[in-house]
Parts: sequence; C-alpha cells; structure tokens
Amino acid sequence: MNESNETTVSPAGEKLQKVLARMGLGSRRDIEAWISAGRVKVDGQLASLGQRVTRHSAISVDGRLLKRDEGSEESRRVLIYNKPEGEVCTRDDPEGRPTVFDRLPRLRHGRWINIGRLDINTTGLLLFTTDGELANRLMHPSYEMDREYAVRVRGEVDEEMLERLKTGVMLEDGPARFSDIQQAPGGEGFNRWFHCVVMEGRNREVRRLWESQGLVVSRLKRVRFGPVFLTSELSVGRWREMSQREVDVLSAEVGLTPVALPELKEKQREKLVRQQRKLIKPVDKRAKSRADFDDNKRPARSPAASKPQAGRPARQEADKPTRVRTPRPPLDSEPATAQRPAGRRAPAAQDGQRPGFGRKR
Repeated sequence: MNESNETTVSPAGEKLQKVLARMGLGSRRDIEAWISAGRVKVDGQLASLGQRVTRHSAISVDGRLLKRDEGSEESRRVLIYNKPEGEVCTRDDPEGRPTVFDRLPRLRHGRWINIGRLDINTTGLLLFTTDGELANRLMHPSYEMDREYAVRVRGEVDEEMLERLKTGVMLEDGPARFSDIQQAPGGEGFNRWFHCVVMEGRNREVRRLWESQGLVVSRLKRVRFGPVFLTSELSVGRWREMSQREVDVLSAEVGLTPVALPELKEKQREKLVRQQRKLIKPVDKRAKSRADFDDNKRPARSPAASKPQAGRPARQEADKPTRVRTPRPPLDSEPATAQRPAGRRAPAAQDGQRPGFGRKR
C-alpha cells in the first residue's frame, strides 16, 4: 500500500501589487498599470503581474528604491474631505488649477490615495486613504459601495421620468440607473432638488443620467459614500481624519481586518493642526455663494426639523433645501426603500456615519 506524503506548499511572499498598494503608493489598479508599463523592478529585474515578493526583496519604482518600513506598510488612515468647486482630482494639473491634494496633510511615508473622483464642478464628500487595498475594494463594483448625491436640476420632472431613471436608460458607455431617488424640499419654478443614489463611480454618471431626460444639472454635491456621510460640522475646503472606530466600520464593509491607527504624540498632533491651518486656503467667495445646498454654518437638524415650518420665509426654502432623512427603523425592520438581503444590516450610526436611505447592502 502506497501512502502519499505530499504536502501543499504555499507560494512564498505576497503579490507585488498588493504590497505596493498597502504601502500607499496607489490603488492595486494603478500599480498593475505601472508593472505592465515596466516602471517597477524587483531585485534589479523588471517585475511581472502576479509576481510575489518577500520582506527582503528590493523593489524600485521609476528607478527609485523604496524604503520598506513595516509601520508604513500597515498604515490605514482615512480622511474625509469636503471638496469645493474648482478643484480637480489629480496630483498635478497641467493647466495649473488647484487640486484636492493641495490642502491635505503631508505624510512621512506613502501618499494619500483618493477613493473615487469628483469633477471640477462637483462639490462634497471625498475620501482619501494611505491603504491602497482599502481604496481598491471601496472602488471595486463587486463591493457595491453606493454613492448618494444632492442634485438641483432645471426643467420639468414628472413621475414617468423618475421611473425611467430608476429602471435604467442607455448612455454612451452602457446602461445606467439610479437605485434610489427622493425629492428634497426647496427650489422654485423649474429648479428642483433631489437626492439620488448610484452604485457605480462612472465618469459624470449622475449628470449624464439627468441630462438624458433633457434636464440641466445646475448643482451637484456628493453627500455619502457607502456608510460615510458628509456632516454639517465639516466646512467646505476642510478635512478631518477618521477615528479608529470609523475606520474599522469602513474596513468591515469591504471585508478587511482592523488595523490600529498610529499613535500620535502631542507634538505630532500640534504639527498636524498647524498643517491644516496652513494648507487651508480661503474658498473662492463666488463659488461659496453658489453652493446653495451647503448648510455647514448651521447645526445639524433632527429629521423633524427637515419639515417645512409654518411662517418660515419662502426664500430660505428655495435657497437652502433641507436634507432628506429617513428615520432609523427598529433593528428588526427595514425602511420601505431598502431592499437588502436577509440578515444584512447597515452599520450603526457612529461619529459622522449613519445608515443612508435605500442602501443596497
């Protein structure tokens, strides 16, 4: 009788693109493109997709040898940024326009990776992280991170049009649809505010969907990305760093294990505050005056406060539409707009996070 003593040996090391993404050099998609373009070498040889590396492998990008600090490879910091109008989501703009990276705090290791993009005329929530794997998963369609926008459209909107937008329309790059639409108070004449949700991050998808119905989008602001909400405490052009609890909630959404945030000494905290004050440039007053939806100067309101009040001036209703908020249901029930699989619930509300309406999770 022959007995097999063969054992399965796991490949040594980790995939190169995963290691570089964890170091914060970019998302896995970015790094795979670098490898294909011949920009990455391992131990002096051109790297290949799927190649595995160990702690002792010498990795260089564009001829620069990377310093592989264990602490930086395990870093998972996340920033919430309230993007103003007029900034572009690139690191270096050939036209010299301001970028979203100009205001962010400097890092000793790695770099900030933007999770998704907003076009130059769109304002609101942007997320940045030092963890390329987290960025990759949050942007990947398989994890279904829904994005919620507040949008003001000009033109006549009827129920049939809204139904078409939820059922799906054909755009130049394929079919697209809103998974949820709710009308918000505010607006006058043919100008109306809506809150809409998309499940993908395609280029200018929200604008193109409304424009497919012959409407003009005059204001567009992202107010939610997955479980993360833009709150009124974060004014335009400013950022804040997520707490450990918030980062853990976001990581759990895409199946990542928690990573402890680096401990900051008092001097480091003071330096971070000084960096923020130095990097925050005044937002263009004209752009700020155009952002009618921005209610950052007002305290957060309860769901009851979002209802029109008797005697309230009509001008305020028109200029600053209130936020549509669905009251939180008991834990054993789901809101009418939600269609989640059995057993799946949105995470509990925590420091700047709360369940959104109609989340498809």
